Amino acid sequence: MNKISIIGTAGVPACYGGFESLVENILDYKLPFLDYVVICSKKKYKKQLLFYKNAKLKYINLNANGVSSILYDYFGILNTINSDIMLILGVSGCTILPIIKLLYKGKIITNIDGLEWKRAKWNKIAKYMLKISEKMAVKYSDIIIADNKAILNYIKINYKDYFKKARLIEYGADHLVVDNSDTLLDKNYINTKYAITVCRIEPENNIHVILEAFAKIKSLNIVIVGNWENSEYGVDCREKYRDYSNIILLDPIYDNKKITSLRNNAFLYIHGHSAGGTNPSLVEAMFLGLPVLAYDCVYNRETTENKAIYWHTADELIRTLNYINDEEAKKVSKSLKEIADRRYTWKIIADKYNKIFKEIMNME
Repeated sequence: MNKISIIGTAGVPACYGGFESLVENILDYKLPFLDYVVICSKKKYKKQLLFYKNAKLKYINLNANGVSSILYDYFGILNTINSDIMLILGVSGCTILPIIKLLYKGKIITNIDGLEWKRAKWNKIAKYMLKISEKMAVKYSDIIIADNKAILNYIKINYKDYFKKARLIEYGADHLVVDNSDTLLDKNYINTKYAITVCRIEPENNIHVILEAFAKIKSLNIVIVGNWENSEYGVDCREKYRDYSNIILLDPIYDNKKITSLRNNAFLYIHGHSAGGTNPSLVEAMFLGLPVLAYDCVYNRETTENKAIYWHTADELIRTLNYINDEEAKKVSKSLKEIADRRYTWKIIADKYNKIFKEIMNME
């Protein structure tokens, strides 16, 4: 039996972000000739399972995110060096790959994520290190996965000598469980028409722009769910806009049914992400059939096939909110739902990964 190790997530069962949901769902479509090992953060799980969905779980006593993510991924790679395939999600630990390639007899697949070094939250040193990690990932991986066509084009332009190794695989969204029972919904705002945003509270997600727009428009509620206390930026945004009656700022909701119901009952989904590739919260909104008002960048246009409504500034967002009506919203939601059903289901995504695993096993 061949072994595949999955590195770069907080672990499973999924309780954090996009990569965790990816692993959670591709485990449902495991190949019978592969033994799966998933690296998990001991800091994230009070109850540490030995197996999950017939995959073995190995724990490392470090946080999977933030400054410690580099060491976390280093140890994850070193702990699974006896595997036949390494699936590395993200580039944090990829500076170790030149050494690993001297020792490792298997094949390395790396999902380079959304050009992490471009994110505004990192200082110059962190951006430099992440850029180096990206280069090492592209150079020393046997297969490179891009989650968005714009990322694929970036690889083609910036790493043309390695482009033949690149593959496009996005994210699924059909794991969402829709349950609109009254016990899940807060009647304080659910009885009124509202827009919603669910994301990490970071500058590149343009939360300040969204808040500025809704502070002026006031005729429509906005519910924003995110980690407000994780940064000075989030704390400042919450403090500045907390007293507006139409702005509801909620802490993270990890209950799948609750957060899905909250999104499913919204009139609009506001997507402010300007960096990264295919964002999981965007494809989930599309799958739910929500009309999406997305920040105008190449990643969001690729994900939505130019079928969403786009904005750059608070004034543009205000004009769009004043313009859109129920008929227009239904038209947009229908188009985006069709795209999600065609492109963003986990069977489609898992089949693409499994195709690469089969290809890898024949590369010897």
